Amino acid sequence: MRIFTTALLAGTVALAAGAAYAENPMVGGAAMYADKNIVENAVNSKDHTTLVAAVQAAGLFETLQGAGPFTVFAPTNEAFAALPAGTVETLLKPENKDQLTKILTCHVVGAKAMSADVLKMVQDDGGAHKVKTVGGCEFTLKDDGGKVTITDENGNVANVTIADVEQSNGVIHVIDKVLLPKM
Repeated sequence: MRIFTTALLAGTVALAAGAAYAENPMVGGAAMYADKNIVENAVNSKDHTTLVAAVQAAGLFETLQGAGPFTVFAPTNEAFAALPAGTVETLLKPENKDQLTKILTCHVVGAKAMSADVLKMVQDDGGAHKVKTVGGCEFTLKDDGGKVTITDENGNVANVTIADVEQSNGVIHVIDKVLLPKM
């Protein structure tokens, strides 16, 4: 009886763990696991290959595998492709590492902020909430019908297209534009 109870308990725990993973949205055709860090999950998303290449070129892999917590606003490949022709290729060159690092760290906030938290901050601040990124940029977060938008320092607006992708060291929100700092 004891073995059966232990096996049943283990099965229940495994089932519960599986159910927790099922709640995390798929990103880029890949399952995102709450017990993996930002880098471990991002490398599996076919929609974020440009972002992953940029993070690697900037030398930020180790940082984003760290304890965090981090909130990453993760632009898709399409968002990077919408930049002026040649921009991504230029940024990926070793001599532009500082500029690339600045842009990427302007997509990261040093806290775990789920969309409900963000929407509450926006509401509490009368419709717009300013937030500082680890790169020193300042964004304005707004509520657009229950969805979060982010306005960068240049007035560009990104929409959160997939929210609340939990990670072991924070959360990812997929966005449809690359956020740019004032340069």
